[in-house]
Amino acid sequence: MKHRLFDDRTRQLAHRRWTDAERRVVWRGLSGRMAIAIEPLLGVLFMTFLTIGIIYRSQHVPAEHTLIRISWIFAIGAIAFLGYFIAVLVAPFSAYLQTFKPIYKVDGFVRYRESDERSSDEGHGYVATLFEDRTVACEWEYFGTRRLENATIPAMIEFSVFAGIHRIDGHNTGLLPDELPPLAIGIAPRKGPHPED
Repeated sequence: MKHRLFDDRTRQLAHRRWTDAERRVVWRGLSGRMAIAIEPLLGVLFMTFLTIGIIYRSQHVPAEHTLIRISWIFAIGAIAFLGYFIAVLVAPFSAYLQTFKPIYKVDGFVRYRESDERSSDEGHGYVATLFEDRTVACEWEYFGTRRLENATIPAMIEFSVFAGIHRIDGHNTGLLPDELPPLAIGIAPRKGPHPED
């Protein structure tokens, strides 16, 4: 969910730390991505080794000076694998860092509204946490499978600015599953409702 923070009062709300169980779920997601990132990491190491090896050999074997001309191909390969490695890890690592920021609590309203001209192509509306005076504390674009209709309901809400609404009236919204298997193995075919449905 993309978010917009509208009011500095959000930072003054009652808040709590992420629990160990909540942080562990996010860590398991990150560790699963780290397992996937082993492949591009090995690619970086292998291509770097070839680049350095070719440059070294070209400097010590006079007949092999032409090899240095092809070393840049492997150097580009190393850079490409490094970009892939970073791309795989940047989102889950950012999510894990967010677990060191507070989860806010507000006795206010949850507002659902339809998408508008500013919505992205994948967005199906917006979900917002409202203060008791109905001003917006934080709003997130919704990327679920159904389109949202305009509605506002009173609720006790727990939310984090980066992730969205964690709990409404004490009930888990599914934004963060209660449990995730080690390395997040097997979550793709998981049965049951998806957090964004």
